[in-house]
Amino acid sequence: MIALGLEGSANKLGVGLIRHTPGKPAEILSNIRHTFVSPPGEGFLPKDTAKHHRSWVVTLVKRSLKESAVKVKDIDCICYTKGPGMGAPLQSVAIAARTLGLLWGKPLVGVNHCVGHIEMGREITGANNPVVLYVSGGNTQVIAYAEQRYRIFGEALDIAVGNCLDRFARTLNISNDPAPGYNIEQMAKKGKNLVELPYAVKGMDCSFSGILAVVDMMAAQLLSGKPKPLLTPEGEPVTREDLCFSLQETVFAMLVEITERAMAHVGSEQVLIVGGVGCNERLQEMMGLMARDRGGSVYATDERFCIDNGIMIAHAGLLAYKTGFVTPLEESTCTQRFRTDEVLVKWRD
Repeated sequence: MIALGLEGSANKLGVGLIRHTPGKPAEILSNIRHTFVSPPGEGFLPKDTAKHHRSWVVTLVKRSLKESAVKVKDIDCICYTKGPGMGAPLQSVAIAARTLGLLWGKPLVGVNHCVGHIEMGREITGANNPVVLYVSGGNTQVIAYAEQRYRIFGEALDIAVGNCLDRFARTLNISNDPAPGYNIEQMAKKGKNLVELPYAVKGMDCSFSGILAVVDMMAAQLLSGKPKPLLTPEGEPVTREDLCFSLQETVFAMLVEITERAMAHVGSEQVLIVGGVGCNERLQEMMGLMARDRGGSVYATDERFCIDNGIMIAHAGLLAYKTGFVTPLEESTCTQRFRTDEVLVKWRD
């Protein structure tokens, strides 16, 4: 079976084609992505992002078909991101999926964005039954599978960790190309001084807005040019790189703590990191240190699969389609709120 996947829940528009053959690993036929990049110091507005997706979706679908040498008649279903995500971009992709479904006479499969990340991560890494840390610009969740549901053990109580990093990049007026979080990571590698920031773990949940408020105030003091510089307790001047380093170290330590607690609870020795922030090498390193102390291992993918993409939607959608699941045309809507644990995972035992 072959599925076409369309992803557009945020500023990445992804189109992918995947083939499932019984007894063999999934075969990625094409995986194309185009990103809406806003100017430095700005985020991406839903209306502008939706306009970008509408402008590029036909081009990307054509490129995907050409690159994969797949004919329309060979496609079994069209999968699209039903949610969660930003309303206007989701609508643009849902309309594109409905149009292609009607034009080509193909069934539709609405896919949960979070489940798409998890299933693609499991497929690429070979992780069997891991605790999943899902970290992105819009979501922060610690997840484990039980009884055909991906159960959420802990999550962000306010903003997602990726949103925290992205918003701090805007404060520092860092470029959004290729991604603000990536540029924060590169600056953090040059940081030397760890500045004390709030550490907000509440049970299995995290809070990032207070940390962002404090580091924003520090950045404002640093960038104001006032005679009184921002200093460490040892009297050394704090740099922008130090603030990036300190923010990363603090929020990643929080994520490692709640992930370790979930591993202990379910008795798992595997951690799978998915989502855009999962590309961060420092997060992978910190999680690896924790997992090795527990005799476990960490699984992660590179930017082709960590960052939002169409192939993960095609893969998760095809898994559901093979169990008999389809989304009727009149129900092919999208929603900004779509919990990971709302999905019945019929393709797993």
